[in-house]
Amino acid sequence: MVSVLDLDVLFYPCPQKGPTFRPKVLEMGGKKQFPYMVDPNTGVAMYESDAIIKYLADTYGDGTVPIMLSLGLFTTITAGLAMIWRVWKGSSYTVSKLPPQPIEIWAYEGSPFCKLAREALVELELPHLLHSCARGSPKRQEIFKKHGIFQVWKLVIHADAKPLHSHGLVAPYIEDPNTGVKMFESAEIIEYLRATYSLYPQYQNL
Repeated sequence: MVSVLDLDVLFYPCPQKGPTFRPKVLEMGGKKQFPYMVDPNTGVAMYESDAIIKYLADTYGDGTVPIMLSLGLFTTITAGLAMIWRVWKGSSYTVSKLPPQPIEIWAYEGSPFCKLAREALVELELPHLLHSCARGSPKRQEIFKKHGIFQVWKLVIHADAKPLHSHGLVAPYIEDPNTGVKMFESAEIIEYLRATYSLYPQYQNL
């Protein structure tokens, strides 16, 4: 729903055995249940994915929830089946050092490449500001204007190339304010995150 509404969201990952943010959820909400959302714009805080989706649609959209996100248990089951091939990825904590500032990532929910990069962010318990940039999002053009390139799968199209495909895939892309690093490519992003923030990068594999 975040991508549908083109929202920017600050995520505090809560992988299993994560020492930092899981206890905070218990402290703030009274139970260790996920997802847990806090909206600083309205003061609303809530559990339950269905309730969160409905709240976001009502507050930041026209109240319409896409059919595939409105089927309750069926939505949960189908989402789980879609991730079954990477069932353990992005769920268990990897010992890491917490950065002073959140990492920024431009991504969208339907991309498997974005999923790989965000799995690494979650496993390392790295706070990250997600800039949603699904197809049609103006944020894609913002990155193009900023860097002069955007990516379509493995193809890089430069600003002086013709024709320009303004709806090409632009994600994932990260900017790390803690180191000044800016990069595309999920594999390179994962390698960078592990090398920079994991305390034991030599023991990790894609």
